[in-house]
Amino acid sequence: MGSMIDFDRADGKGKARGYLATSTRAGAPGVVVIQEWWGLQDQIKGVCDRLAAAGYHALAPDLYNGVAVPYHDPDAANQQMTSLNFIDATDNAVRGAVQYFKKQGLKAGLTGFCMGGAVTIIGSVRIPELDAGVCFYGIPPAQAADPAQVRIPLQGHFASRDDWCTPQAVEAFEAAVKAAGKRVEFHMYEADHGFVNEQRDAVHDAPSAKLAWERMMDFWKKHLG
Repeated sequence: MGSMIDFDRADGKGKARGYLATSTRAGAPGVVVIQEWWGLQDQIKGVCDRLAAAGYHALAPDLYNGVAVPYHDPDAANQQMTSLNFIDATDNAVRGAVQYFKKQGLKAGLTGFCMGGAVTIIGSVRIPELDAGVCFYGIPPAQAADPAQVRIPLQGHFASRDDWCTPQAVEAFEAAVKAAGKRVEFHMYEADHGFVNEQRDAVHDAPSAKLAWERMMDFWKKHLG
Protein backbone atom coordinates (compact mmCIF):
# COMPACT_ATOMS: atom_id res chain seq x y z
CA MET A 1 0.00 0.00 0.00
CA GLY A 2 1.18 3.50 -0.82
CA SER A 3 0.48 6.92 0.64
CA MET A 4 -0.24 10.49 -0.44
CA ILE A 5 2.80 12.72 -0.86
CA ASP A 6 3.59 16.27 -2.00
CA PHE A 7 6.11 16.81 -4.80
CA ASP A 8 7.45 19.84 -6.65
CA ARG A 9 5.64 21.17 -9.70
CA ALA A 10 7.92 21.45 -12.71
CA ASP A 11 7.46 25.23 -12.88
CA GLY A 12 8.59 25.64 -9.26
CA LYS A 13 5.27 27.24 -8.31
CA GLY A 14 4.46 25.22 -5.23
CA LYS A 15 3.59 21.59 -4.79
CA ALA A 16 1.40 18.99 -6.43
CA ARG A 17 -0.07 16.03 -4.59
CA GLY A 18 -0.22 12.38 -5.55
CA TYR A 19 -0.35 8.76 -4.46
CA LEU A 20 3.04 7.04 -4.26
CA ALA A 21 3.58 3.29 -4.03
CA THR A 22 7.20 2.21 -3.65
CA SER A 23 8.96 -0.97 -4.70
CA THR A 24 11.49 -2.89 -2.65
CA ARG A 25 13.54 -3.63 -5.77
CA ALA A 26 16.95 -1.94 -5.66
CA GLY A 27 17.18 0.83 -8.25
CA ALA A 28 13.57 0.35 -9.29
CA PRO A 29 12.48 2.65 -12.15
CA GLY A 30 9.51 4.97 -11.73
CA VAL A 31 6.16 5.02 -13.51
CA VAL A 32 3.81 8.01 -13.38
CA VAL A 33 0.16 6.90 -13.55
CA ILE A 34 -2.56 9.27 -14.79
CA GLN A 35 -6.18 8.96 -13.68
CA GLU A 36 -9.32 8.42 -15.71
CA TRP A 37 -11.85 11.27 -15.89
CA TRP A 38 -13.27 9.96 -12.62
CA GLY A 39 -10.31 11.35 -10.67
CA LEU A 40 -7.79 9.68 -8.38
CA GLN A 41 -9.97 6.68 -7.57
CA ASP A 42 -8.94 3.67 -5.48
CA GLN A 43 -8.67 1.74 -8.75
CA ILE A 44 -5.86 4.04 -9.94
CA LYS A 45 -4.15 3.73 -6.57
CA GLY A 46 -4.48 -0.03 -7.05
CA VAL A 47 -2.65 0.22 -10.37
CA CYS A 48 0.19 1.96 -8.51
CA ASP A 49 0.21 -0.79 -5.88
CA ARG A 50 0.36 -3.49 -8.59
CA LEU A 51 3.25 -1.72 -10.30
CA ALA A 52 5.10 -1.47 -6.98
CA ALA A 53 4.58 -5.18 -6.37
CA ALA A 54 5.98 -5.83 -9.87
CA GLY A 55 9.15 -3.85 -9.17
CA TYR A 56 8.36 -0.24 -10.14
CA HIS A 57 7.86 2.84 -8.01
CA ALA A 58 4.54 4.40 -9.08
CA LEU A 59 3.24 7.93 -8.54
CA ALA A 60 -0.28 9.07 -9.52
CA PRO A 61 -0.71 12.86 -9.47
CA ASP A 62 -4.09 14.06 -8.22
CA LEU A 63 -5.10 16.26 -11.16
CA TYR A 64 -8.52 17.09 -9.67
CA ASN A 65 -7.11 18.28 -6.33
CA GLY A 66 -9.01 15.88 -4.12
CA VAL A 67 -12.17 15.42 -6.21
CA ALA A 68 -13.09 11.82 -7.04
CA VAL A 69 -16.29 11.48 -9.08
CA PRO A 70 -18.63 8.51 -8.45
CA TYR A 71 -18.76 6.09 -11.37
CA HIS A 72 -22.50 6.62 -11.77
CA ASP A 73 -22.07 10.35 -12.57
CA PRO A 74 -20.47 10.78 -16.01
CA ASP A 75 -21.80 14.33 -16.30
CA ALA A 76 -19.79 15.37 -13.24
CA ALA A 77 -16.74 13.53 -14.59
CA ASN A 78 -17.06 15.35 -17.89
CA GLN A 79 -17.34 18.67 -16.07
CA GLN A 80 -14.16 17.96 -14.13
CA MET A 81 -12.30 16.85 -17.26
CA THR A 82 -13.35 19.80 -19.39
CA SER A 83 -12.35 22.16 -16.57
CA LEU A 84 -8.83 20.73 -16.54
CA ASN A 85 -6.08 22.65 -18.32
CA PHE A 86 -4.46 19.64 -19.98
CA ILE A 87 -1.31 21.46 -21.07
CA ASP A 88 -0.67 23.04 -17.67
CA ALA A 89 -1.39 19.72 -15.92
CA THR A 90 1.02 17.88 -18.22
CA ASP A 91 3.76 20.51 -18.15
CA ASN A 92 3.73 21.01 -14.39
CA ALA A 93 2.00 18.33 -12.29
CA VAL A 94 2.78 15.36 -14.55
CA ARG A 95 6.25 16.56 -15.49
CA GLY A 96 6.90 17.28 -11.81
CA ALA A 97 6.03 13.67 -11.03
CA VAL A 98 8.43 12.47 -13.73
CA GLN A 99 11.12 14.76 -12.31
CA TYR A 100 10.48 13.31 -8.85
CA PHE A 101 11.94 10.04 -10.16
CA LYS A 102 14.59 11.57 -12.42
CA LYS A 103 16.04 13.56 -9.50
CA GLN A 104 16.71 10.18 -7.87
CA GLY A 105 18.64 9.03 -10.93
CA LEU A 106 15.86 6.66 -12.04
CA LYS A 107 14.37 5.96 -15.44
CA ALA A 108 10.76 7.11 -15.71
CA GLY A 109 7.74 5.99 -17.71
CA LEU A 110 4.27 7.48 -18.07
CA THR A 111 0.96 5.65 -18.35
CA GLY A 112 -2.67 6.68 -18.13
CA PHE A 113 -6.23 5.58 -18.74
CA CYS A 114 -9.03 7.32 -20.67
CA MET A 115 -8.34 11.02 -19.98
CA GLY A 116 -5.01 9.85 -18.61
CA GLY A 117 -4.26 8.09 -21.87
CA ALA A 118 -4.61 11.40 -23.69
CA VAL A 119 -2.34 13.03 -21.10
CA THR A 120 0.19 10.24 -21.67
CA ILE A 121 0.37 11.07 -25.36
CA ILE A 122 0.62 14.80 -24.62
CA GLY A 123 3.43 13.97 -22.21
CA SER A 124 5.18 11.87 -24.85
CA VAL A 125 5.51 15.08 -26.86
CA ARG A 126 6.05 17.68 -24.11
CA ILE A 127 8.03 16.00 -21.28
CA PRO A 128 11.70 15.70 -22.26
CA GLU A 129 12.74 13.61 -19.25
CA LEU A 130 10.51 10.65 -20.14
CA ASP A 131 11.97 7.31 -21.21
CA ALA A 132 8.79 5.53 -22.41
CA GLY A 133 4.99 5.72 -22.33
CA VAL A 134 1.97 3.40 -22.31
CA CYS A 135 -1.43 4.82 -23.28
CA PHE A 136 -4.77 3.19 -22.48
CA TYR A 137 -7.73 4.27 -24.67
CA GLY A 138 -7.04 7.99 -24.94
CA ILE A 139 -6.08 10.16 -27.94
CA PRO A 140 -5.74 13.95 -27.50
CA PRO A 141 -6.69 16.54 -30.13
CA ALA A 142 -4.00 17.06 -32.77
CA GLN A 143 -3.37 20.62 -31.56
CA ALA A 144 -2.42 19.25 -28.12
CA ALA A 145 0.07 16.67 -29.38
CA ASP A 146 1.53 16.51 -32.88
CA PRO A 147 2.10 12.80 -33.66
CA ALA A 148 5.31 13.69 -35.47
CA GLN A 149 6.71 15.15 -32.25
CA VAL A 150 6.44 12.01 -30.10
CA ARG A 151 9.80 11.76 -28.30
CA ILE A 152 9.72 8.30 -26.73
CA PRO A 153 8.89 4.65 -27.38
CA LEU A 154 5.10 4.48 -27.08
CA GLN A 155 2.75 1.55 -26.51
CA GLY A 156 -1.04 1.85 -26.75
CA HIS A 157 -4.04 -0.28 -25.73
CA PHE A 158 -7.43 0.49 -27.26
CA ALA A 159 -10.96 -0.91 -27.42
CA SER A 160 -12.79 -1.84 -30.61
CA ARG A 161 -16.12 -0.78 -29.05
CA ASP A 162 -15.22 2.78 -28.14
CA ASP A 163 -17.23 5.80 -29.28
CA TRP A 164 -14.88 8.32 -27.62
CA CYS A 165 -11.40 7.08 -28.53
CA THR A 166 -12.65 5.46 -31.71
CA PRO A 167 -10.74 2.83 -33.72
CA GLN A 168 -10.65 5.33 -36.59
CA ALA A 169 -8.95 7.94 -34.37
CA VAL A 170 -6.48 5.34 -33.15
CA GLU A 171 -5.63 4.21 -36.68
CA ALA A 172 -5.11 7.79 -37.83
CA PHE A 173 -2.83 8.62 -34.91
CA GLU A 174 -0.84 5.41 -35.27
CA ALA A 175 -0.35 6.02 -38.99
CA ALA A 176 0.83 9.58 -38.37
CA VAL A 177 3.31 8.50 -35.70
CA LYS A 178 4.73 5.73 -37.87
CA ALA A 179 4.91 8.05 -40.89
CA ALA A 180 7.17 10.30 -38.81
CA GLY A 181 9.46 7.35 -38.13
CA LYS A 182 8.61 7.10 -34.43
CA ARG A 183 8.58 3.93 -32.33
CA VAL A 184 5.00 2.94 -31.60
CA GLU A 185 3.28 -0.35 -30.72
CA PHE A 186 -0.52 -0.25 -30.63
CA HIS A 187 -2.91 -3.06 -29.67
CA MET A 188 -6.68 -3.28 -30.22
CA TYR A 189 -8.98 -5.41 -28.02
CA GLU A 190 -12.51 -6.70 -28.57
CA ALA A 191 -13.73 -4.77 -25.55
CA ASP A 192 -15.38 -1.56 -24.36
CA HIS A 193 -13.78 1.73 -23.36
CA GLY A 194 -12.48 1.38 -19.80
CA PHE A 195 -11.96 -2.38 -20.03
CA VAL A 196 -9.02 -2.39 -17.59
CA ASN A 197 -11.03 -0.88 -14.72
CA GLU A 198 -12.11 -3.81 -12.55
CA GLN A 199 -14.36 -1.55 -10.46
CA ARG A 200 -16.70 -0.98 -13.42
CA ASP A 201 -18.48 -4.26 -14.07
CA ALA A 202 -20.30 -2.89 -17.11
CA VAL A 203 -17.08 -2.47 -19.11
CA HIS A 204 -14.38 -4.53 -17.40
CA ASP A 205 -13.02 -7.33 -19.57
CA ALA A 206 -10.71 -9.53 -17.51
CA PRO A 207 -8.94 -11.41 -20.35
CA SER A 208 -8.25 -8.21 -22.29
CA ALA A 209 -7.09 -6.43 -19.14
CA LYS A 210 -4.74 -9.29 -18.29
CA LEU A 211 -3.23 -9.35 -21.77
CA ALA A 212 -2.80 -5.57 -21.82
CA TRP A 213 -1.10 -5.63 -18.41
CA GLU A 214 1.31 -8.35 -19.53
CA ARG A 215 2.17 -6.42 -22.67
CA MET A 216 2.74 -3.28 -20.63
CA MET A 217 5.03 -5.08 -18.19
CA ASP A 218 7.08 -6.50 -21.07
CA PHE A 219 7.32 -2.98 -22.49
CA TRP A 220 8.49 -1.50 -19.18
CA LYS A 221 11.07 -4.24 -18.80
CA LYS A 222 12.43 -3.47 -22.27
CA HIS A 223 12.53 0.31 -21.94
CA LEU A 224 12.86 0.98 -18.19
CA GLY A 225 14.54 -2.17 -16.90
